[in-house]
Amino acid sequence: MAYRKLGRNMGHRGAMLRNLATSLLKHERIETTEARAKEVNAIAEKMITLGKQGDLAARRHAMSYLMEEDVVTKLFETIAPKYADRQGGYTRIMKVGYRRGDAAEMVLIELV
Repeated sequence: MAYRKLGRNMGHRGAMLRNLATSLLKHERIETTEARAKEVNAIAEKMITLGKQGDLAARRHAMSYLMEEDVVTKLFETIAPKYADRQGGYTRIMKVGYRRGDAAEMVLIELV
């Protein structure tokens, strides 16, 4: 799924992206590095598209990827209807600055 390795092995990278996607949909805004944000952006777009479909198969597919059941409920009941007339572009990435420890570029990714 991911074409950036992000300094992790395959299992760790997959779990990290699932956690980031779940957190983004739960809090509607997270701060992370630019590379991670670009990866989770594609995942969040796909999850919102599943939410717009709204059928049982889409709900089960989202539930198999996202970590928390209440986030899936929020996705299908509040987030997806908000974007019913929008054809993609559900997230925004804004640069915040550089992390103090290693000077990694930090960004704020949020739902539009």
